[in-house]
Parts: sequence; structure tokens; C-alpha cells
Amino acid sequence: MQLFRNSRFLSLLTALLPLLAFYNAQAQSSTVTLTPAIVVAGSPELIRVQATSATSVDGEWLGHKLQFFRGHNAWFALAGVDVEAPVGPSPLTIQIHDAKGVHAAPIRAIQIHAAHYRTGSLTVAPKFVAPDHEALQQIAAEKQLKEKVFSASYSEPLWSGDFRAPVAAPPTDSFGTRRTFNGKLASIHKGMDFRATTGTPVKAANGGVVVLARPLYYEGGCVVIDHGLGIYTISMHLSRIDAKEGQRVATGDQLGLSGATGRVTGPHLHWAVRWQGAYLDPAKLLRLDLSGVR
Repeated sequence: MQLFRNSRFLSLLTALLPLLAFYNAQAQSSTVTLTPAIVVAGSPELIRVQATSATSVDGEWLGHKLQFFRGHNAWFALAGVDVEAPVGPSPLTIQIHDAKGVHAAPIRAIQIHAAHYRTGSLTVAPKFVAPDHEALQQIAAEKQLKEKVFSASYSEPLWSGDFRAPVAAPPTDSFGTRRTFNGKLASIHKGMDFRATTGTPVKAANGGVVVLARPLYYEGGCVVIDHGLGIYTISMHLSRIDAKEGQRVATGDQLGLSGATGRVTGPHLHWAVRWQGAYLDPAKLLRLDLSGVR
């Protein structure tokens, strides 16, 4: 009798093993990780999905569509959390497409933590605090131009490897600073400043296409690079622009020279990182290890 029971148990176990192996493989194939693991407001995030049999992967987070690409042994999306994003849990949904259909990875609640940024006060020319009618018209036209520039990004990643600092100059801890100009609260500083003297070469931080290269009212000499899938880097206050709109650039290509044009208190480079309208901390992007992605 005991032998019969053992035989039935072994038969049942033998039948279940393929099913258990299948579910185990499915669980392993949809492993989702975020880097950095601790997510704070303003942080760029590398989202990795281990889905070996997938033909495509997509998802949604913080109201943004996630665009994944196939990298080394996994699928990746370079995304992030806006500097002004509210703290608390945020659902991350992932869909994996393969020959058998669409599989949803378990929804994860990503906790967004507060980032503690400083406050600062600056004095600039009065025209940058209270623009006249002509300047307001220029600002409005430039706003429409920038909306058009940021409305469409390349459908594939144009970058490769780590992002590099755009200038050989010391950075300041300025991202996220709440700034007042001439005593009036104006905005949150959504970029990183480098103490670059006028004439310092400004270079592309990674591969991409120049989608804007011209002087603007607040930004001064400005160059915007589309790195694909919604990732842009923006260099401002240039004294000279060398890049051309539509130009394909590689890491280290010269974009222009730093300066003190636009709304500034002195010569420096303001460098910003944007993903689908969210402004991310450039210092964190420079520390993000992307060498093994593509």
C-alpha cells in the first residue's frame, strides 16, 4: 500500500514538474529592477526587464509611456522622476510581448522619496525679471519653438555607454535649488551649473542629433541634443554655437563655447537633462553606469 502511494506521488510530481518549470521560467523572465534602487525626486532611473523570449516590452510609470529597447541580455528603458514629482508610492506597470501574446509583469509600487534641495538668491538684469512687451513676444515665440522641439523624439536610443560631463570645469551643487531673482521667487533650478569661464569648449555628453542650436531670451546661446526615446540634454548661455540643427553628434563632439549670454550672473554653463518633460538631476545621470547596457 505504501509503495502504491509513493508511486502515485512520484507520478503526480513528474506531471507537475514541467508546469512548475514553466511558471518558474515565466517569473524569471519578467524580473524588473531599477537603478538606483532608492528613487528620489529628480532621479534618472535605468529600468531593466529580464525577458529573454520577449519580442518587445512596454510599460507606464508616473503618467509616462516607457519605451524599452533590447540591450545586452535584457530590455532597458532610461527614464526618471521629475524634480517636482510628489513623494509617495507610484505604480510601475510592465507588459511583455512574445510569440504567445502579452504578459503583464506584477505591478510594483515604486516609492518616491523626497530630495532635499537648497534655496538661493540671485541678482540679474531687470529685463529678465520684468520683460517688456517686445521681449514677452519673443519669449512666447520661443516657448512654442521649444514645445515643438520636445514634442517628438527619435524612436531608438542614439546614445551608447555612460554620459560624460560636457565641460572640463568644476560643477556646483545647484540642481533643484529654489531660486529668487531680484527678491522674487521665480523657479526651481532644473539644471546643473559648471564654473566654466567664457570660451571653455562645450561637448556632447553622448551620441544624438542636434534639434536646436540658436540664441534664446533666457537661455542665451542654446544647444539641445535628442538622444532618443525622450532623453534630451540642453546646454545654455553659450558665447558661441558651433553645432548645427540636424547634425548627428558623437560623445565628445564640440557644440560651442561657454559664456554669459541670457539670464545669468556671470560666465558658466547651465546643463540640463530632460525625459518626456521631466527634468532630471544631471549629476545623477553622470554617475549612472550605462557601460553594460548597449
